[in-house]
Amino acid sequence: MKDNAQKPKHGKHLVREEHNEKYNDVLVGRNCVREALKSGRTIDNIIIAKGNKNGSLGEIITLAKNKGIPVKEADSKKLDFLSQNGVHQGIIAMAACKEYVSIDDIFRTAEKRGENPFIIILDEIEDPHNFGAIIRTAECTGVHGIIIPKRRSVGLSYAVGKSSAGAIEYVNVARVTNLSTTIEELKQKGVWVLGADMDGIPSQQFDLKGSIAIVIGNEGKGIGKLVRSKCDGIVSLPMKGNINSLNASVAAGIIMYDVCRQRI
Repeated sequence: MKDNAQKPKHGKHLVREEHNEKYNDVLVGRNCVREALKSGRTIDNIIIAKGNKNGSLGEIITLAKNKGIPVKEADSKKLDFLSQNGVHQGIIAMAACKEYVSIDDIFRTAEKRGENPFIIILDEIEDPHNFGAIIRTAECTGVHGIIIPKRRSVGLSYAVGKSSAGAIEYVNVARVTNLSTTIEELKQKGVWVLGADMDGIPSQQFDLKGSIAIVIGNEGKGIGKLVRSKCDGIVSLPMKGNINSLNASVAAGIIMYDVCRQRI
């Protein structure tokens, strides 16, 4: 009986610790979120309770939109969960654990290393563990920067940082409003853009030593139609089993190492 009495308490304690750890990048309450916005702190997105846009909340929403920060609506129960049942006043903000960089910063990093730019573009990757794993492999393979969209994509959350095993501190991540426009800009700078998909040419048949960007698509949908149309080519991986697709971070890792191998 003594052991049984202790286990629930211990289990509850562990759940509470994990919950705090996972969500320690959440800003809760109107004043907290407002001041974070005014201070220029990097915020991935803001979540508000459905149907609650009056008074000071409307002011905060306007401020966020003027800064290009996505604002989403959710059920109050979700806000209760994310804030650990704190007094959220109908709003929370998901703050990034690291500052984003500009596209120019990525090119400057390549220039400092005396290397052709090597860039990874993530088209709506949603799983923080996939993003973290991609960051970790990117650091190991000499990637100069990763580009993600502002909307419909996981940002630099604590969970992503933890999954990267510290690599997040060494990899540039830029966040852009429009991936298609950004790809056009990269191409104007002499970068060859390849999309990763099943229907393509094996990566080992490409010359990957020049200025290059690899596009990795969403875990379920793959690369968006418009983004795909902007790519200079489609790269694929050979499949010999019964399953015809790989996890996004695994596929990204294999292609990144193909680039690394050719450059070495």
